[in-house]
Amino acid sequence: MDVIGLFIRASEAQSDGSMSDESATPVPDLPRQRLMLVTGMLGAGKTTALRVLEDLGWETVDNFPVRLLDRLIETPQAGRSDVRGPIAIGFDSRTRGFDPQGIIRKVKELGARADLEITTLFLDCSSKELERRYNETRRRHPLAADTPVDAGIRAERELLAPLRRWADVLIDTSEFTSNDLQRAMRERFGDADAQELTITVSSFGFSRGMPPVADLVFDMRFLDNPHWDPELRPLTGEDAAVGEHIRKDPAFNEAFARIRDLLLLLLPRYRAQGKAYVHIAFGCTGGRHRSVFTARELAAALRDHGFSPTLLHRNLGARAADLLEGSPRREE
Repeated sequence: MDVIGLFIRASEAQSDGSMSDESATPVPDLPRQRLMLVTGMLGAGKTTALRVLEDLGWETVDNFPVRLLDRLIETPQAGRSDVRGPIAIGFDSRTRGFDPQGIIRKVKELGARADLEITTLFLDCSSKELERRYNETRRRHPLAADTPVDAGIRAERELLAPLRRWADVLIDTSEFTSNDLQRAMRERFGDADAQELTITVSSFGFSRGMPPVADLVFDMRFLDNPHWDPELRPLTGEDAAVGEHIRKDPAFNEAFARIRDLLLLLLPRYRAQGKAYVHIAFGCTGGRHRSVFTARELAAALRDHGFSPTLLHRNLGARAADLLEGSPRREE
């Protein structure tokens, strides 16, 4: 059963008396909950806005009947029984039972509750741009079944006028690309922690294959291999002696500087474009020396520039075989 059907059945059960007050589970005394209602013109970017809010940690539900908001708010979130996480509800002229005046009455009713912080976001767009978007995608406007697209847009704009006037926040996407809207949403509704780019820096050994989800992979096998030094072989890139050995390779400093500078250029651009996660992987033959040292050095360099990367070494002791990989053979 979908979430809408679940709440409709719950409401009906209460109205016919089959759900008594005695059987209801009391709502715990929790901190004030943030609730955002996201609406606007079809084609103005509601889906993109909800996706950004989800990336920022909001629970998002699209096309949910506003009349059932009370039930949704009082239902504990999965895995968060002691926390009232922020919820974003998307709805538009296609939503079942859509009634702008009724929605405004419901928002006023909920706004009187001391445990809720409600924001209404309206996404608008010029009629000319909306018509262009419909024509570009060859989609029919839901309110213009047998009439031109512009007639449907006019009808929708008239229908939504009360909500537009009522909204707390208005974002006009007429001149926006999808990336522009994502950036505007993050700037308006994100906080410093939510907007931070999540960066993972890892090392791995090509002998076990490349990591399946890395965004950027650098092959460090061009560097002098400490494995061939009997004293360094049992060590790893976390040991100072291995680091000194790698730094003596004339190719390391220049290559590392170029990689670091490239990433310092790319990472802010990734964040500005709305990318939430970046995985940077360094590989060498066994994943114990060159890749480990380079990953450590890069993570330190990124921290010096204000980033907070997570450092992972795939082939350092995760399994027994990791400790044996590339280790010297015992002399009999």
